[in-house]
Amino acid sequence: MNQKLINSLKLVARYELIVMNDGFICMPTIKNLIIFESFNGKEINDNPYAIYQQLITEQPKLIETCYFSVKPSEYGRLKKKFPKIKMLKRFTPKWVRYIARAEYWVMNSRMPLWWKKNKQTTFIQTWHGTPLKKLGVDISNVEIPGTTTQKYHHDFTMEAKRWDYLIAPNEYSKEIFKSAFNYTNQFLDIGYPRNDVLYHDNNDQKISELKKSILGKNIKHVIMYAPTWRDDNFKAIGTYNFTLPFSLKEFFKIVPEDYMLIIRPHYLVKDQIDISGYEDRVKILPDHDMNQLYLITDLLITDYSSVMFDFANLKRPMLFYSYDLDHYRDQLRGFYFNYDANTLPGPLVTDEQSFYKAIREYVQESGFSKYQVNLDEFNHKFCSWEDGKASEKVSNLILRGMNNEK
Repeated sequence: MNQKLINSLKLVARYELIVMNDGFICMPTIKNLIIFESFNGKEINDNPYAIYQQLITEQPKLIETCYFSVKPSEYGRLKKKFPKIKMLKRFTPKWVRYIARAEYWVMNSRMPLWWKKNKQTTFIQTWHGTPLKKLGVDISNVEIPGTTTQKYHHDFTMEAKRWDYLIAPNEYSKEIFKSAFNYTNQFLDIGYPRNDVLYHDNNDQKISELKKSILGKNIKHVIMYAPTWRDDNFKAIGTYNFTLPFSLKEFFKIVPEDYMLIIRPHYLVKDQIDISGYEDRVKILPDHDMNQLYLITDLLITDYSSVMFDFANLKRPMLFYSYDLDHYRDQLRGFYFNYDANTLPGPLVTDEQSFYKAIREYVQESGFSKYQVNLDEFNHKFCSWEDGKASEKVSNLILRGMNNEK
């Protein structure tokens, strides 16, 4: 079967589902029915999962009426990982019946604009990170394959109009979301539900348990490399390039024997990293719960990823290895604040030799003492709304709404 025929059949199936949906959204919502979705159904994690867990804790009976929307290709893997969670395969007839009549949608990314929402459904958009890089309408030149800048801006704006609530992790993000999404509905100024665990489980006993569970042993020191993905570094639509920008051989010459490196790549490039010869000292963990990785990490190495804002809740050292800074900042995405050594909560290096020098400094000092003031200020700016209770606040909002106390 050629690709053209496959695409035609998919289009016909889509129209059939849309017709079904148009009928179902005219019907009343089903009491207590809540649909969760993370990253367009690729995972069960992040803010929607944190809110789900809190809801089930407060009202155990809701386990029968709460569903995660998941991609059919991921259903088997996710069902094995989360056997107690009810799941619906995206864009199937059963999924249409449920999502069209849900009381609540709780999602962390956009739904296709061509998919309509029941007017009685409350859409809680959690989003998935504090933005450093330009976002939505604020991106002046979109280089994502398969779309144009004008269409990307239009779709973002129209989608945001459907969100009844939007979670803001901090004042900085709230102001950006207003412009990037052209958002005018209600904000929830509460911090990110996914970060609650960083306050509840940040203790020696829990961290030791997590290290044994994730790494197989209680490693003394863990460094995590978690870079962002590059929008323009692709081979074809959905296929991206990635090369580790430092030598594992040189890296392990510097760090002691009791150090382990975790690489947290973007899921689009997770199969392109070669760690041959270092399997006992390097773990590639693209799918593991990110907050658990934060908790066991002593030093975070990143570049432009929003992981810096979440990790800052722990007030631990960070190193910024931005080998393509000029291109990324000036040509690809652009930044919302001054991304430099005076602003960042850790050293900024832009070449490989400077990177090794910074790693050596970290090992010798057990941190970056010169950046403590920066780290404290960064934490205050981006984490002051975080208190470990964001999930509880969203859960209470939903429970009040289902009891007609909106």
